[in-house]
Amino acid sequence: MSDVVTRFAPSPTGFLHIGGARTALFNWLYARHHGGRMLLRIEDTDRKRSTEAAVGAIFAGLRWLGIDWDGEAVHQFARLDRHREVVDDMLARGLAYRCYASAEEMTEMREAARAAGRSASYDRRWRDRDPSDAPAGVVPAIRVKLPIDGTTVVPDLVQGDVRFDNADLDDFVIMRADGTPTYMLAVVVDDHDMGVTHIIRGDDHLTNAVRQTLVYRALGWPVPHMAHIPLIHGPDGAKLSKRHGALGVEAYRDMGYLPAAMRNYLVRLGWSHGDDEIMSTDQMISWFDVTGIGRGASRFDFQKLESLNGHYIKTADDTTLLEAIDALVPHLPDGHALAARIAKHRDRFVATVPSLKTRAKTLVDLVERAGFATADRPIEIEAAAAALLTDEGLGIIAALLPHLEALETWNGATTEAAVRAFAGERDLKLGKVAQPLRAALTGQAASPGIFDVLAILGREESLGRLNDRIA
Repeated sequence: MSDVVTRFAPSPTGFLHIGGARTALFNWLYARHHGGRMLLRIEDTDRKRSTEAAVGAIFAGLRWLGIDWDGEAVHQFARLDRHREVVDDMLARGLAYRCYASAEEMTEMREAARAAGRSASYDRRWRDRDPSDAPAGVVPAIRVKLPIDGTTVVPDLVQGDVRFDNADLDDFVIMRADGTPTYMLAVVVDDHDMGVTHIIRGDDHLTNAVRQTLVYRALGWPVPHMAHIPLIHGPDGAKLSKRHGALGVEAYRDMGYLPAAMRNYLVRLGWSHGDDEIMSTDQMISWFDVTGIGRGASRFDFQKLESLNGHYIKTADDTTLLEAIDALVPHLPDGHALAARIAKHRDRFVATVPSLKTRAKTLVDLVERAGFATADRPIEIEAAAAALLTDEGLGIIAALLPHLEALETWNGATTEAAVRAFAGERDLKLGKVAQPLRAALTGQAASPGIFDVLAILGREESLGRLNDRIA
């Protein structure tokens, strides 16, 4: 398929939420799969709710996910003159008309429609009325002329043919009385002018699809192919909310998820390729097609995301992990102080990554587990670790200390040999020595292997921490 053009068109009224991120990913993958382009349009015609901060969050969220776009981002509000030009053309061609209905009249029409069980509320009272009847001093809204009877079919690449009775549709407003276009008009004009060939978006837009299709047809423009994807639900099947994970993309970054893991997880929310669960971005691009999108709602599952993220952390090279951690740390609580500690003890921190990444589920988890390597003396002792530093435990450390101090070479192998020899001489199980040793060295009850800890900290720091406890 040649000349495929998709678009991601978020409204900058808040963060880039997880559903929007998946929509962007699907559009990006479809365009890349077909060697086409994905465009980015900021739909900022709602001036009261649109903010520059939200625009920045959208850009940052997409970049963090590794989703790029072709060309410059288009801002819908900047195209206001073009939207008005199309509306004027529609008026001139009899495709639209001026409506002078007041707010009170519209309320009455909605109540009458509700009482009659109709979905369409506007009664088209100004559709064929003589403009000379217009009340003085009233600025009209502009409405599109839609077919009154018959059926409109929207061919959908996911949902199949979706049929709508035209009698259920309003002659909806395309230009407000204040001269600003409505979403329904602006999106059609922009998609046409930008050459969009495929519209991939949530199925909550299906009712918009029929209205926009009719505007395309009225203007004589080709209707893009449409694919409406089911929304994401929570694990309980209810509409996705903040408690389920309906957070901004930056929240997942701050929770320590890797972009590659997020892409992999998001692409599997509603799309599948056989039984493949873990896939590279290149594989996604190679395999992705809208025909693999199911019609049922997908369910967001934090446990699956965490498990997948753990796989990506475990299999990532250490350089990639360190770069991701360095990018994450400033966003964590007390991040600047944490960044300073990591910089101060960089060698020790770097040395912890290989031994910690095999069990970490998130980067935050990894950073927290590595806290022992960046702590300054005297280190803080957690409650679980303090319980191991009894008189007996401290006595074992005091007796072991001369054996460690006597080592000429300090590494994992030599310290292990010294500790094992000490335990053998005292007829102690290794754990009886290792547990208080770990508590004294890390301040934690759990850590990487104790001999890895001794190697990471080095002779001076290890002996200093042990002496701190005995003192």
